[in-house]
Amino acid sequence: MNDLYARHRRVLPDWLALYYDDPIEISHGEGRYVWDSAGRRYLDFFGGILTTLTAHALPEVTKAVSEQAARIIHSSTLYLNRPMVELAERVAQVSGIPDARVFFTTSGTEANDTALLLATTYRRSNTLLAMRNSYHGRSFSAIGITGNRAWSPTSLSPLQTLYVHGGVRTRGPFAHLDDRAFIDACVADLKDLLGHTRPPAALIAEPVQGVGGFTSPPDGLYAAFRQVLRDHGILWIADEVQTGWGRTGDHFWGWQAHARSGPPDIVTFAKGIGNGMSVGGVIARAEIMNCLDAQSISTFGGTQVTMAAALANLAYLLEHDLQGNARRVGGLLIERLRAVGAQLPGVREVRGRGLMIGVELVRPGTDEADPQALAAVLEAAREGGLLIGKGGGHDTSALRITPPLSLTVAEAEEGAALLEHALRSTY
Repeated sequence: MNDLYARHRRVLPDWLALYYDDPIEISHGEGRYVWDSAGRRYLDFFGGILTTLTAHALPEVTKAVSEQAARIIHSSTLYLNRPMVELAERVAQVSGIPDARVFFTTSGTEANDTALLLATTYRRSNTLLAMRNSYHGRSFSAIGITGNRAWSPTSLSPLQTLYVHGGVRTRGPFAHLDDRAFIDACVADLKDLLGHTRPPAALIAEPVQGVGGFTSPPDGLYAAFRQVLRDHGILWIADEVQTGWGRTGDHFWGWQAHARSGPPDIVTFAKGIGNGMSVGGVIARAEIMNCLDAQSISTFGGTQVTMAAALANLAYLLEHDLQGNARRVGGLLIERLRAVGAQLPGVREVRGRGLMIGVELVRPGTDEADPQALAAVLEAAREGGLLIGKGGGHDTSALRITPPLSLTVAEAEEGAALLEHALRSTY
């Protein structure tokens, strides 16, 4: 393992992050568990950054990949592609967007980049609204709209980005307000902001901020924003890269918590739909998707083998009601972790929906972020046999918990016990 780490450091960028003081190589997985190259088993509560949506080595997905690979793996979008058309039909159907068109990419970053291209072209504006504490990918354009300093290495951008309040409920200038007053204050701030700038192309927002530590606004905030946006002709882009496909339990899409305003103009997705295969995409009304006046293709977006995997994965997800399982098992897990957190002075908040759970850590007796404790808990959890993630903005430190949606009650209890031990060993 040390030899592999040394080789990694010799040939890969210094800024390519690795977890743990002694990084591990994951060699294989099954269900909700993975094994490292030394044979150690771990309960996986991070799923390759929310990507293993259903289960590791899900037979239905591996069979679909194998059978498709035996026929043809790739041909590009220059040729008709049956699996791509079939998946686009299913995605359009479940999107909630009328007259939907779907474009497939290889990642969430590329999906958001495409959404920005569509919105700025359709609206003929390079001004964007984004949420504070947000994250939308690692491309030059996505970094330019990311409202999280830790993940935005440059301020250079072809876009003018204005950041809006509301993505973080329990911090910031409106945190002391009740939900209704919080929404009203954020809407008033949005209206004031729009009075000082040229009309933006779109607001891009994660229904639950992923890298930001699984923070979210009160239900209905984006519906209230939508009324203001419509008055100005501004589009709403829902970044569902982390929240989509039933992970939040209550809804299939995160935007549905704000559904009284109707679906977004554009939805981006990735991660879980491929269950580890490289699949992303954009859904938009036909008039928006078709606004480009130049030709375009995708060499690798929508390739046959990734589409076959996503089709099998989506079918399994729907047929086995994994959204319902996320709601039931996730609800039990959140309550179990809240009971633990109430006993520990370093746990400020346990938040989340379904199987998308954040545990915010602070220095005991303060509201100050505690990145050292965050690192210690991550290491202690790994030592106990549990893999979790981390995130947060400039003033927050949060554990991120996102197991595959097929998690059982017994596995949820096992993971909660392991995390409790890691927290208690730190505080």
